[in-house]
Amino acid sequence: MKKINPDIDNYLSKVKKWQNELSLLREIILEFELSEVLKWKTPCYTLEGKNVIILNSFKEYCVIGFFKGVLLRDKENLLVSPGENSQTVRMIKFRSAQEIIRLEPSIKRYIHEAIQIEREGLKVVPTGNSSMIYPEELIRLLEENPDVKTAFEALTAGRKRAYLLYFSAPKKSETRVNRIKKYLPIILQGKGINDCTCGLSKRMPTCDGSHKTLGRK
Repeated sequence: MKKINPDIDNYLSKVKKWQNELSLLREIILEFELSEVLKWKTPCYTLEGKNVIILNSFKEYCVIGFFKGVLLRDKENLLVSPGENSQTVRMIKFRSAQEIIRLEPSIKRYIHEAIQIEREGLKVVPTGNSSMIYPEELIRLLEENPDVKTAFEALTAGRKRAYLLYFSAPKKSETRVNRIKKYLPIILQGKGINDCTCGLSKRMPTCDGSHKTLGRK
């Protein structure tokens, strides 16, 4: 049974833009076992008191944000960072209700994974530019691949930090190794974990999902 919070009803009744879109996102989230609360004057969804998801409205779009989004696999390249210095939060932007309806299965997969991450107790440990911590698996693979090592060290501090957070997150060494191997070709291209790799994005260097049009031609 859905647990409706009247504070969110009140918020949606007063929001000036993206009311329909935010309501659709809310309906999707309420299918999961998350508690609905109002935090920072916006809808927030928690698991046993821990923040998992947040909804927000901006001038040009609305978003569903994941507090530990950097740990999500993002197979569909939907996630973007709120800003250059954001180490943990990742979000999906929407500009129409139709877009939300089309991506509903994907949104549910991301929500499910975000809940699993919280249930497993995975944590994101912020690191400063001068004290980035490399997981042992990455150190070993970089030593075995000098070209990748050179490419990785040439990345911007923000890109390196995002990779290190993502690579270090899993508890199992096997999972960490698999994550690292998956991104070795992208690192060789000098790209970050959320950068466009197809060259079609209109929001370079961030991927905006434009690569999906390739399959329709």
